[in-house]
Amino acid sequence: MPSKTLPVVQVKALASGTPEFEAARTALVEEFAAQVPDELRLPPELINDAPKNVTGIPRQCGLLSAQELDITEKYDATALAALIAEKKLTSVAVVTAFAKRAIIAHQLTSCLTEWFLDEAVERAKHLDEHLRSTGETVGPLHGVPISIKEHMPIAGHWSSVGFLDTRVRDEEDCQMVAILRAAGAVFYCKTNQPQAIMHLESSSVWGRVLNPHNIRLSAGGSTGGEAALLAMRGSVLGVGTDIGGSVRSPSGFCGIYGFKPTSYTLPTKDYLLGGTAAELNILVSTGPMCSSLRDMDLFMSAVLASRPHLLDPRLIPIPWAGLDSAPKPGPLKIGIMMNDGVIVPQPPVIRALRWAAAKLEASGGGFSVKPFEPYGAAAAMKNIRLAYWPDGGAVVKKHLAATGEPMLPLTRWIIKDAEGPGLKPMEMLQQRLDRDSFRCDFARHWESQDVDFVVCPVFVGPACEHETAFYWNYTAFWNYVDYPGAVVPTPIRAHKKSSPAEEGYAAPDAPPPLSRDDEHVRKMWEEGDFEGAPVGLQVVARRYHDNDLFAALGKMQRVLELP
Repeated sequence: MPSKTLPVVQVKALASGTPEFEAARTALVEEFAAQVPDELRLPPELINDAPKNVTGIPRQCGLLSAQELDITEKYDATALAALIAEKKLTSVAVVTAFAKRAIIAHQLTSCLTEWFLDEAVERAKHLDEHLRSTGETVGPLHGVPISIKEHMPIAGHWSSVGFLDTRVRDEEDCQMVAILRAAGAVFYCKTNQPQAIMHLESSSVWGRVLNPHNIRLSAGGSTGGEAALLAMRGSVLGVGTDIGGSVRSPSGFCGIYGFKPTSYTLPTKDYLLGGTAAELNILVSTGPMCSSLRDMDLFMSAVLASRPHLLDPRLIPIPWAGLDSAPKPGPLKIGIMMNDGVIVPQPPVIRALRWAAAKLEASGGGFSVKPFEPYGAAAAMKNIRLAYWPDGGAVVKKHLAATGEPMLPLTRWIIKDAEGPGLKPMEMLQQRLDRDSFRCDFARHWESQDVDFVVCPVFVGPACEHETAFYWNYTAFWNYVDYPGAVVPTPIRAHKKSSPAEEGYAAPDAPPPLSRDDEHVRKMWEEGDFEGAPVGLQVVARRYHDNDLFAALGKMQRVLELP
């Protein structure tokens, strides 16, 4: 019989709550542990003395067969869907391999909140039999395992909106899950998210999600569990949400792909029980996280082919062409935004931006590259932080008080600017008027720069150290103006600070900081250990130009060596 506990690597303790809360947390962790057989548990000595980089452990630990290692390491979702459709692999084999690897990944990164191998295998058996008996797949994702963020309802499973007192067992799939299920997807786990679902670090009652490339660093948030799981190859395709960077930040931190569409492109119906007051002025978006550009396109195509706007009339029914979109004639005009005027990114990000600019410039005329001047980042960040909490943080405090759950440091950080009595209706209206005025001003600025797309940082650095994800500038700005953005990995990695340029980044004779926040970011770089952290870049298009963005990504693919 499995042990009552499942040891998981943790490098920094979480705050403790009341005895009642801690008892409830222990019960949940023990309930999870009871599902995990002994043969899929890592040895205690590995958990207690894990290496800084844990990405190689699934291959080395001996818990996966040679075929399971091949299935989880050699293919993206598009390839797996084709192999299953061609009967070269069974869905049972694929789902089993990823589910086993997922529970190994969890023990190393705390990336899951639920794991249901047996249910997934039964679904996979049904799909295999359907294919055998009919010769046809049920849809474009037939037999492909997909991981789902904790707050998104799956029938028969638990969800929450980032607080223990909101945890419920759902009776029905949300719209997105229903669409993916109808397309043939197999669900096998749910992934960790932060308190309030509003941090760029994912820490919850289940534990703190660790970055697989350097466990001393954050995996990002709020879709950090997905990102860590994908980086560990315990998933091939996952679903995230983004209202301030929650798809893009973890994708950049963990070296994977992520896409935040323009709002109301993809369905979010029933994602959050009771909704969120933040959406009165800042709309959440949902999108794929995965290991290849074509998988992002596959996801978008599969979901939008279901015509979700027929069940949710808020959605804008723009046909999806994606990578098949024809790029406009002539060179694409790419603006490179080296900083936002508030914070200069840390050296690895600067290296990645220069690498991308040099590659695009040397591509033989397909791209026209020029600087993109930043616009209004400080004002946008002030406005968006206030707009997230029109109630002054009252609901957060109410949820925490209900169970004795402690307020985590990054929860306190994100609500502090808005904390207070809350806004009156006319004050919320003024927020919207200010937002729309800013959007119009920024649209004019974009036009004045004469660019088609912008390449910019995802974050102020590579992945940050735990409890230091303070500065959302490079992602939340695009939520404020509601522009689509895709994060793509680069070959750049953070290394030990040995080069003169990096040693001088925070030196006394360096250029003066742009702001107090910039000064703080320099200090964090000087004091931190970021070795091995991947660096992603963000590619942004105008609002509702999502198809054009994918056309540009397709054109950049060979030049930037994108998988």
